[in-house]
Amino acid sequence: MPRALISVSDKRGVTQFARGLADLGWEIVSTGGTAQVITQSGVSVTTIEQVTGFPEIMDGRVKTLHPAVHAALLARRDAPEHMDQLEAHGVSPIDLVAVNLYPFRETVGKPNVKLEEAIEQIDIGGPSMLRSAAKNHQFVLPVVDPRDYDRILELLRTNQVTPQVRLELASKVFSHTAAYDAAIAQFLTKDADALPPMMGLALQRVQTLRYGENPVQRAALYSTGEGRGFDELRQLHGKELSFNNLLDIEGAAMAIAPWPDRPACAIIKHTTPCGIALGTSVEDAYRRALATDSKSAFGSVVAFNTIVDAATAEAMHDLFVEVIVAPRFHDDAVTVFKRKKNLRVVELPLTDSRPALDFKRVRGGLLIQDRFAVSADESDWSVATERKPSETEWRDLRFAWAAVAAVKSNAILLAKDEAAIGIGAGQMSRVDAAFLATHKARDAGHDPQGAVLASDAFFPFADGVEQAADAGITAIIQPGGSVRDNEVIAAANAHGMTMVFTGRRQFRH
Repeated sequence: MPRALISVSDKRGVTQFARGLADLGWEIVSTGGTAQVITQSGVSVTTIEQVTGFPEIMDGRVKTLHPAVHAALLARRDAPEHMDQLEAHGVSPIDLVAVNLYPFRETVGKPNVKLEEAIEQIDIGGPSMLRSAAKNHQFVLPVVDPRDYDRILELLRTNQVTPQVRLELASKVFSHTAAYDAAIAQFLTKDADALPPMMGLALQRVQTLRYGENPVQRAALYSTGEGRGFDELRQLHGKELSFNNLLDIEGAAMAIAPWPDRPACAIIKHTTPCGIALGTSVEDAYRRALATDSKSAFGSVVAFNTIVDAATAEAMHDLFVEVIVAPRFHDDAVTVFKRKKNLRVVELPLTDSRPALDFKRVRGGLLIQDRFAVSADESDWSVATERKPSETEWRDLRFAWAAVAAVKSNAILLAKDEAAIGIGAGQMSRVDAAFLATHKARDAGHDPQGAVLASDAFFPFADGVEQAADAGITAIIQPGGSVRDNEVIAAANAHGMTMVFTGRRQFRH
């Protein structure tokens, strides 16, 4: 009789799996709570204590770390000396291991989790059994994913457990335990002053994509397994998301993140906003964002930070859009969107505000940094000019500073009434970005007179301020910190402008 050892934290489908194995003539060995659940379902279980002759101790910390378990897993069935030793010590082989691990990542994902609580969720016996089974996968089936249960039962019924299947399951085990260990290491070093000297990164392929940025490039979406972000993406309608769609969705989520309590809309092209605005309603935010630059909005990704209703869906009917993304959609809004067969409608929770790391690929390695987030802290802000901003200017300066953070550097954003009216993105000089923002505003029918300007980094020369003044800009917000700040401030004063220094740069390369 073949033997299966089942010990799972995630008990989804475990009773059905155990019953399926038992129906195929397998003996079920199990531990603790898993054994109790399987027994209650009517399946006979041999407890781990019956196998090891040793009780579970230390609140379950020690139960499977025993030669009777690991010898049963590691013995090569094609090595007579191994089988003789099993027989000599009264050990029966184990032919399948179904184990998933203590929920460490889920635990440390909670806010304000204590170190002691996290430590107790570090699984020792589980990874050890999985690794033993995966090492000996020619003879032992290692099962780490509950989603594989039905498939494995069918393969066992039809006698189609091939060497390739075994290799695939072993590979999944080592990827899973690597990601688990990486999460532990990252948590234990997260409060250190420096990034860890060594970082493990294990990624799970979620979706194979048709191609990358261009048709000649292979591509896929991989998950870090953190259980947030694209792990929670749900597509409600439309054709398959592309590589570029996903990049734009990421840019869109970043663009609307600063306003969790106000209806906001961002229209994204090539990962940077071509329109962004707040509104009195979702529809109003969309119309105001579209007005930023309706020409560039063709073929865009449109993002909202709140529930999208049917009125907003109807308002979008005449615009060709690749993707619409929001935390939620009313059913009647989805019905409207479904009139367009290829339009992709995607639900994605609002951007997670918890600290995280950002990765950028370079040849032979990765650049790793803290993930950037727009800060609402104004304690370092200062008015650098003789004139202070009016209340209206303060309102628009705050909006513009949050909005420009999503624009590719060099970035300049003009705003009026909490809506962008002109955006200059990705320019090689800041004065060119200021010129482009002004040009885009006028081209879209906006009058820059009385608008505010946000710059993601300091003005290295006074020419950008001069250009803003010529366009009728009355207020500027920028980090400050240039060796020529005095010249820049003097230029603003000469034109009666007000200028706020934030002390914080917002580059986005």
